[in-house]
Amino acid sequence: MRTLKCGRGELRARPQTGAHWPALSFSRVLPATRPRPRTSVASAPETSGSSTTSGTSASTSRAPATSTSTSTPTYDPAATASLLDAVLPAPPTPAAASRARSASAAAAAATPAAPDPTDLQSLVKELDRLLAAATSGEEGGGEEGAAAGRRAEAAAVALAARGAELGLLRGYGCARAVPKRNYTLEELRLNRIEPEKLLSPKDTQLNSVRDAARLAAGAGLVAAAVAQQWDAGHVLGAAFAGVAVLTADQVANGGGGEALLVDTLGRLLRPQTYGARVAAHEAGHMLVAYLVGLLPRAYTLSSLDAFLRYRALNIQAGTRFCDSDFAAEVAGGRLKASSLDRYTCVALAGVVTEYLQYGVAEGGLGDVRQLDDMFRALGFTQKKADAEVRWAVLNTAELLRRHSALHAELAAAMARGASVGQCIALIEGRLAGCADV
Repeated sequence: MRTLKCGRGELRARPQTGAHWPALSFSRVLPATRPRPRTSVASAPETSGSSTTSGTSASTSRAPATSTSTSTPTYDPAATASLLDAVLPAPPTPAAASRARSASAAAAAATPAAPDPTDLQSLVKELDRLLAAATSGEEGGGEEGAAAGRRAEAAAVALAARGAELGLLRGYGCARAVPKRNYTLEELRLNRIEPEKLLSPKDTQLNSVRDAARLAAGAGLVAAAVAQQWDAGHVLGAAFAGVAVLTADQVANGGGGEALLVDTLGRLLRPQTYGARVAAHEAGHMLVAYLVGLLPRAYTLSSLDAFLRYRALNIQAGTRFCDSDFAAEVAGGRLKASSLDRYTCVALAGVVTEYLQYGVAEGGLGDVRQLDDMFRALGFTQKKADAEVRWAVLNTAELLRRHSALHAELAAAMARGASVGQCIALIEGRLAGCADV
C-alpha cells in the first residue's frame, strides 16, 4: 500500500507501515475488485461549498514521483485498488437499470411530498429518524433492506438541502473555501503547515500499547510454563497457537480482532489522551464534511462500539457519510471537480485536526491511503495528486482554525454520544452569530 508523503520538495508516494485507528468510512468491506469504466474528472463549473478545478481531465496515467510529464494511458483494472470497488456496487445491466428506474419512479409517485420543516429542532429530529433508518437498512442486509436504506439516505440528503434553502441549516455546504490553484510547499509553510508532520501518520500511542500487550502475552506464557512445569513441546505448542490465532484474524477479519483488542487496551491504559484524540479526529471529519456539504450519517469512536453496532470485526470505527451521489458520479463515469474537492477535504480532515491540535498526526493513515488509492484509480499523475492534496490541506486547515472553538465543543458532544442530528444542531447554534462560515 502507498501513502502520500512529503519530502524533497514535493509530496511523493512512499511505502508506509504502522497501525492506525478510525479511518474515514467511505469504504465498505466487499468482495474482490472487478473491471470498471474509466472515470474522469468533469471540468464544468460547480456551485458547491468548495471551488472547482480547472478544465482538465484525469486522463493521464500515474507518473513516477520524479517526473512531471504525462503520457496516454492504458486502463488497468487492477489499479482501481480498494476505494472505488469498496464504494460502488457492481455496474447494473441495462435491464436491471431500467427496472430500478421504474421502481424508483413508482416509489416517488406513491410517496407524498413531505412538508417543509418549520424550525431547526423539528428538522434535526427528522434527520435523525431518516439517518437511523438508512443505517439500520444497511445493517439489516438483503436487497429490501439496502433499498430502504438508500431511500432513507436520499430523503435525509434532500431534507438537509431543503433546510439550507430555507435558512435553517446556515452552515451546510456554505463554507468559504480558499482559492483553488496549485500551492507550493513553501506556501503551506507560510500558512503554518508542515506537510511532513501531517501526511505520514505514525500511531505511536497504539504502537506502544501493542508492544506492551505482546510483552504481557510473552510474560504470561513464561509464567504458565513455570507454574504448570511445561516441557519445550508444550511451550512451542502454545506459542504456535497464538501465532495461528493472529494469522486467522488477519485472513478472516483483516486484523479486526487485534485492532479491537489494542484499541480497547489503549482506552483503558490511556483514557484521557487516546480517547480525546480519537474524538477530536472524528469531530474534524464531521465538521468539515458538514461545512463542505457532505451529510454525516453515523459515527463510532471505538472498535468496540463499531463491533457492537455492525456486528463485524472487519469494519473500522469512524464517521460514515451519505455518499450515494459521489458513488453515482463515479459509476456514471464522470466525477465532478467539486465532488473530488469535497471528498479530499473530508478525507484529510482527521489528520489535519490532529496536526493543528497536537502538532503531529498519529491516526488517519487509512484515510491517506484511501485517498491515494482514489487518485491512482482516477489515473492522476503525481503532480496532479500533489496539487489536489496541498489545496485540500490548506482549505481544511483554514476551516478548522476558523471554527476551532466549535470543533472542541463538537468533539466533546461526540464523546458523550450525541446523535448526528444533535451534532448538527450544535453546529448551527454556534454558527448563528458567525459572520464568516
